[in-house]
Amino acid sequence: MKRIDHTSSAENIFGMLFSIMIGFAVILFNAERTKADNTQSLAPVGFNSDRIRVQQIYTSQIGIREKGINAGADVEKYLLYVNLPKDNPWCAAFVCWVFGQAGAPNPRSGWSPDLFRASNVIWPIKLLQGSSYGKSGKLQRIENGKLKIENGLAEKESGKVESAKPEGLNTLPTFNFQFSTFNSPGTGDVFGLFFPEKARIAHVGFIDQWDGTWMISVEGNTNNFGSREGDGVYRKRRLVKSIYKVARYVGVIEN
Repeated sequence: MKRIDHTSSAENIFGMLFSIMIGFAVILFNAERTKADNTQSLAPVGFNSDRIRVQQIYTSQIGIREKGINAGADVEKYLLYVNLPKDNPWCAAFVCWVFGQAGAPNPRSGWSPDLFRASNVIWPIKLLQGSSYGKSGKLQRIENGKLKIENGLAEKESGKVESAKPEGLNTLPTFNFQFSTFNSPGTGDVFGLFFPEKARIAHVGFIDQWDGTWMISVEGNTNNFGSREGDGVYRKRRLVKSIYKVARYVGVIEN
């Protein structure tokens, strides 16, 4: 009769169980790594859950269209959030409604300038009286917080360049400075467009992507041409130089 080697059988069984355990460990490790990779694709470095939630909500509204002029069930829910009836412009109402759905602070106003209170504006860089910076990083004098001065020239917000040297002085004085906290504009921040005929910010929307030259936006009450009185919620591409101000209500982006 053939002798059964019980020791060898036990070792084989143990080896099989060990291999199975190693296999499960590898599967779990790969699953967690895939989960982490997917999370990273949804939330790039520097973004947080509040910012992602706002992005998800405004993206879900792309394709909404008016029914009539400044009316329709979706448009009216935006306007209702800011206590306005239909037939009112609604770009600011759309922004506030999105923030409201995300549980984020907002002025709850249909008046575009209300979204750009000083405490929320993060771009252009806010400067204190008597300070500025140049491309070289040299700090120089400004007037009324509106001039960026470098090499004796001042550039106003209008883009017009004029002499910045105070009368009676041969050189441009320098001053101590202090900057406010600043991060580059990014996903979930609010942009404002200035309209000279109205002498104010008269159109707003969300920044979805920002590279310093171009901006991808999601905005309400616009159209394919980027009008401030359009017919729906669109994704747009705009030049950064056309943006007047940017305000922040959620999240922090790391530079």
